[in-house]
Amino acid sequence: MHAALTLPLILPDSPSAADGEALARAVTARFEKPLLAFAARLTGDAELARDVVQDTFVRFSRQAPVVFEGGDPAKWLFTVCRNRALDLCRRAGRVTYVEQEMLEAEPARTPAPDEAAAAQDEHALLRRLLTQLPARQQELVQLKFQQDLSYRDIAAITGLSETNVGFLLHTALKKLRALRLALEPRG
Repeated sequence: MHAALTLPLILPDSPSAADGEALARAVTARFEKPLLAFAARLTGDAELARDVVQDTFVRFSRQAPVVFEGGDPAKWLFTVCRNRALDLCRRAGRVTYVEQEMLEAEPARTPAPDEAAAAQDEHALLRRLLTQLPARQQELVQLKFQQDLSYRDIAAITGLSETNVGFLLHTALKKLRALRLALEPRG
């Protein structure tokens, strides 16, 4: 799994057109890659994911002055992106959750080659193990650990209760841990 989002989002205080453009640029810079990864996982199609994210940002640009007066738009963006992706998949007669390569580059710190290879192998293993979870749990793990969203935000995005989100995540992590331990050599 990749590191959580750490870019600050500075929202303009005044509603001028220039500030609206600044807001759109700031939101796009912060959320474009995470939304693309999320949409690609939901749709299983990189091109369709780009369309979904573009539509999400278009809807954001129409709603931004009203909805985001100084707030963080992550919950709204991921909800709209998820709903749009699932709508398009339903119309096409398929809803899939597929493994996607990480879209984010490694942080600037460059580990030793053997550490990098070990970490890359561990990430690949975790992504493979993640595919053994039910689709709902895969989605929740992605929202929590790749997008660093709170249980409350995940609940709002998925329509589940916070308690159910917590339970499903706990179950998913327990299953991943058991799958991982089963692969370790017994000594």
